Amino acid sequence: MNPENTNIKIAIFQKKEIRKTIFNNEWWFSVADVIEALTDTVNIRDYIKKMRKRDRDLDTYWGTNCPPLEMIAKDGKKREITSANTEGVFRIIQSIPSPKAEPFKRWLAKVGYERIQEIEDPELATKRTRMLYKLKGYPESWIEKRMRGIAIREELTDEWKKRGMKEQGEYEILTAEISKATFGLTPSEYKKFKGLKRQNLRDHMNDLELIFNMLGERVTTEISQQEKPDTFVKNKKVAERGGDIAGNARKQTEKELGRPIVSKENYLPKLKDKKGLK
Repeated sequence: MNPENTNIKIAIFQKKEIRKTIFNNEWWFSVADVIEALTDTVNIRDYIKKMRKRDRDLDTYWGTNCPPLEMIAKDGKKREITSANTEGVFRIIQSIPSPKAEPFKRWLAKVGYERIQEIEDPELATKRTRMLYKLKGYPESWIEKRMRGIAIREELTDEWKKRGMKEQGEYEILTAEISKATFGLTPSEYKKFKGLKRQNLRDHMNDLELIFNMLGERVTTEISQQEKPDTFVKNKKVAERGGDIAGNARKQTEKELGRPIVSKENYLPKLKDKKGLK
């Protein structure tokens, strides 16, 4: 999945983070996060091993119904995480003696229902995302740019899909090409520069960073639609060209303003006390 995959999310159950991602048009959850939320165990891997040994039916089920899907790992890098859909999580819960099991089932059903609603009415997903940013204290002007950036990103990945690019791996490389040409940094370098780990880089960009990021991706989409590159190498060159246009605009803006656009600014402390976001 690509670095700006808007399908990768963090859900909260009783103050515990549950990583989730959309795969085959439904939510898939990190099994390790589910078990940690239900058991508070400090050794998740050992708990899973014992649970599968104890429940042979679950062990058999596990092999074919808990695929590894790309999510953000604890170290902030994208890794393949053992995952389960709603049905799979319900099956796993059957093997976990926990007083939290019933409230977790209700929570899971609600999350699944919200996804069904979003499929039937895509505007709901946009409204919920906008509301989450508001609750976190982001200003309305920033939210408008962020939402537009999400739409532009989706248009770009749709275009890459038409060109036969693979979501696993190739999207990430192409995104890095645009970012490097636009900002002089790959997304991973940019996150490190801003002091981020698991956080979404774009949620910590200021207005100008978002604008130049959108420019690079939108121009890349336009060039791709016009030239229809049919190989990965050609798509990579298109991504670099789109990023170069945004990069040149950034450099000219920096010359006019007398300061760099790429900023160490992030919203981490501001999201905690909501200061400075007004």
